[in-house]
Amino acid sequence: MSEAIASMWAPRSAWAGYAKPGRHGRTQGEAGVRLTLRDGIGLATVIVADGQTDALRALVSERYGWTLPEPGRAQLFRDRGLVWSAPGQWLAVAETREALRDLPQAFRGVAAVTDQSDGRAVVRVSGRNARTVLEKGVAVDLHPRAFQAGQTAATSIAHIGAQLWQLDDVPTYDVAVARSFAGSFWSWLTEAAAEFGYEVEQGPAH
Repeated sequence: MSEAIASMWAPRSAWAGYAKPGRHGRTQGEAGVRLTLRDGIGLATVIVADGQTDALRALVSERYGWTLPEPGRAQLFRDRGLVWSAPGQWLAVAETREALRDLPQAFRGVAAVTDQSDGRAVVRVSGRNARTVLEKGVAVDLHPRAFQAGQTAATSIAHIGAQLWQLDDVPTYDVAVARSFAGSFWSWLTEAAAEFGYEVEQGPAH
């Protein structure tokens, strides 16, 4: 295989060509927003079979020590667990794709599992101005009275379909969009964050 062809098929970040590590936007003072690229994490859609919700709940608890989240909730521990996505549907999240490889076999007959690791782009948005930045475009109320740590929403941000979940009260959010919309979403996100100054960093390698 030629070097050119090998390079063409090399793994590529969903944010490649868009995100540049370092400080951007307003340069005075401490950056108000941190954008952490979540490349390499594992994602999989889990859709329960009719009448199998109790069986799935038991499986995720016994085999993985997870809790099956109620609507609008995310149950994660150290970046691993489940995020509710729709009725009867969840997004499994883990540090790596390999950590989710056994899900299809484990859930056979109970739920359908589809790998989404390469299909979505995920960025972690944190810092004192993170909520304000997202509120410029998100179609749900992120005020602490309405949206807190452990909650999730499948919504739109700047007219782009997205799912976000809040991890803590800093606040910190993970935002997932379809990979094909990564460039458009990044353009909006960085424009929204520029007035506060933002740091872009690569997430930890696993």
